[in-house]
Amino acid sequence: MSTKNRPRGLESIRSISGLVTEATHPHRKFLKLAILAMEEARRGKEKASAQARIDNIDERLVEIRAESGALLDVCNEIINVATDTASQNDTKQTKRGFTLRY
Repeated sequence: MSTKNRPRGLESIRSISGLVTEATHPHRKFLKLAILAMEEARRGKEKASAQARIDNIDERLVEIRAESGALLDVCNEIINVATDTASQNDTKQTKRGFTLRY
């Protein structure tokens, strides 16, 4: 075979990948800097939003604890009144059997 008709291999493909350096594309550094600035701004907004949600949850927890305490106080008063009246009724009533009317 002659050199003209011989198939070419991967080694014979010319490439400029080794010739490209960072100095030939300084705009890439500026683009990377802009991308990082946008990500920082977005993360700042996410953090502020998350902090606002945390603050709302904390406020609601305080309200829940206060309301629970008030309800427990009312329940305790009801129980105390019921036990006092039950003990007074036990001393006054005599025990009678169960009667049915037909």
